[in-house]
Amino acid sequence: MYTFSNKLRNFSLILMILGLLGIVTGFLSVPKDINEVEKILTSQSNHHEVSKSDDKNTISAPLDSKLKEQNNKEHLEHVFNQLKNKPWSALYVACIFFLLITLGVLVFYAIQQVAQAGWSPVLFRVMQGITSYLPVGSVLLFIFLLLCGLHFNNLFIWLDPNVVAHDHLIANKSGYLNFPFWIIRAFIFLLGWNLYRFYSRKNCLAQDDSNDNANYKKNFKISAGFLVFFIVSESIMSWDWIMSIDPHWFSTLFGWYVFASFFVSGITTICMVTLYLKSKGYLEHVNTSHIHDLAKFMFGISVFWTYLWFSQFMLIWYADIPEEITYFVTRINVYNLPFFGAVVMNFVFPILILVNTDFKRITWILIMAGVVILCGHYIDFFNMVMPSTVGDQWFIGISELSSLAFFLGLFIFVVFSALTKVPLLPKRNPFIEESKHFHY
Repeated sequence: MYTFSNKLRNFSLILMILGLLGIVTGFLSVPKDINEVEKILTSQSNHHEVSKSDDKNTISAPLDSKLKEQNNKEHLEHVFNQLKNKPWSALYVACIFFLLITLGVLVFYAIQQVAQAGWSPVLFRVMQGITSYLPVGSVLLFIFLLLCGLHFNNLFIWLDPNVVAHDHLIANKSGYLNFPFWIIRAFIFLLGWNLYRFYSRKNCLAQDDSNDNANYKKNFKISAGFLVFFIVSESIMSWDWIMSIDPHWFSTLFGWYVFASFFVSGITTICMVTLYLKSKGYLEHVNTSHIHDLAKFMFGISVFWTYLWFSQFMLIWYADIPEEITYFVTRINVYNLPFFGAVVMNFVFPILILVNTDFKRITWILIMAGVVILCGHYIDFFNMVMPSTVGDQWFIGISELSSLAFFLGLFIFVVFSALTKVPLLPKRNPFIEESKHFHY
């Protein structure tokens, strides 16, 4: 049985406490009115600075002055809304990122069940431990979505009746993008994922004390059904929770793109948790061949993510349709560093490191690659959300770092607490002996 070390437990608690303090500080630091926004903008340089030089023309051109004053007021109100969105956006990115990491692990586990894979059963309890975060993450995300619907923030502009009334494109989508239907869909998806997680774990544990393979066969069937449900729900989820933040934009590849991002993040998390447990003397049957296979998945899905990134970007760039290209124009012009930085971290770095077969078996290299991949995909989700919610008022500050710290601490605490509750080796899985002696 695994024992949750006091050092790791305290580390997770410290992260949560510091994260909460930082989140509160981020919300308290939001400007209270337009006057504060104006002071912030006048202190900034480049195109963020609000110039007062146009006031010299007020006598000769009173109409122009009124127009400029009106435009300036609208700009200040727009920036005010963006700054109010900033702590909410940071919280949302971290919240959905860790939830989807868990979902990626759950999907990988279901694929192993349906494929009747012989190499991976020694890792099943690690996967189940990671997916123990799913109920916690689901509740937090659902609460966040409810708060969006109750207008605590303005991340999803289509939830604002005033916006819908003056925007015919959003109004035409109101049959689908409306709060009751949206929150019901979210409830169904989260419930479905959690039910599969609950029953698959229950059957796996029951199989340890069983005299036949009945529970294993049950898991095979429900895993096949879950994967069908997941394919549909994941695509709709990506439209509902991420793409609808910018309701004027659309991409037919977006569901696959989001999936690739959190799927490789989930596999990377399995690898890193396994390496940690292995370093502490647990998982004695996990050998370098298991680690090598996980690293191959990290490498392969990173290439798949890049293929989808390029396909989405290239097709939209080539078609040059105004409704589509604004998505990338904003990210290239305003989010240049995180936009292209994500490509380096999620493709160039994994390719250079993990293409080498020997490197796939070296712990410190895999830990380094894993940290870069996870940070890169957090930035990927940052790029998906922030441009539409905070515009050019973005920066990695206290709200982003504290939100990331809180959810990382919570994730560590929940996952490693769950690992202490059951043996780390499934005893009666039909393929457990093959998995124990797996060598590549």
